[in-house]
Amino acid sequence: MSSVIDSDYLIFADESGDHGLVSIDEQFPVFALVFCIVRKQDYVEQIVPAMQRLKMAHWGHDQVILHEHDIRKEKGPFALLRTDRELRERFMTELTALISATPMQVIASVIDKHALKARYTTPYNPYEVALLFCLERALGALRARGETGKRVHVLFESRGRQEDADLELEFRRICDNGGGWGYRQVDFQQMQFAHLFVDKRSNSTGLQLADLVARPLALRHLRPGQANRALQALDGKLLNFKVFP
Repeated sequence: MSSVIDSDYLIFADESGDHGLVSIDEQFPVFALVFCIVRKQDYVEQIVPAMQRLKMAHWGHDQVILHEHDIRKEKGPFALLRTDRELRERFMTELTALISATPMQVIASVIDKHALKARYTTPYNPYEVALLFCLERALGALRARGETGKRVHVLFESRGRQEDADLELEFRRICDNGGGWGYRQVDFQQMQFAHLFVDKRSNSTGLQLADLVARPLALRHLRPGQANRALQALDGKLLNFKVFP
């Protein structure tokens, strides 16, 4: 019996916006899913230590979780940024530099919910569409790196028992080649994609990176003319950016 060979890479996934189609938020009528692909050696030796150093420098400990929403709204541990503009600018500059220096490649899928409803009488679930696109492109990227046949872990932040169960079902369906539609048929059996749900409080460096870039990538489509530091930091890292439909 052959043993499973693990990939040299990890994939961290996060989303921005909700995937509901019944009541669409007019301020943010999109759903985005991002995959951050990192080499394990880079993750252990460079990425995690860099984020730990940033946290130590500003809080004196490493238990702060970098959530894009909390940073943007200056909530919780980021409230201190509200009282000191100079500190805020320094922190944002250092955070942008951290993302820029991070050796990773990013795949993003943005679903325009109004366009989706306009095109299809019975529209596809935005999360399922985005997941299929991201897995399809991740497969191609990892095959190009000689990872064919290996097991690669895809880490998602846990969103609740039922939502996790629904996502797991769709993830397995795609990986079993049961989720294809349209003109492309991709053989996902060329790799062994393994999902892993991670508690929100886990303080995972990789999931925090994915969280930090998900909304900026959604805004790339929603507000293309808006200045965006995180997008500038991703220069050269964006492997694929897919907008649907």
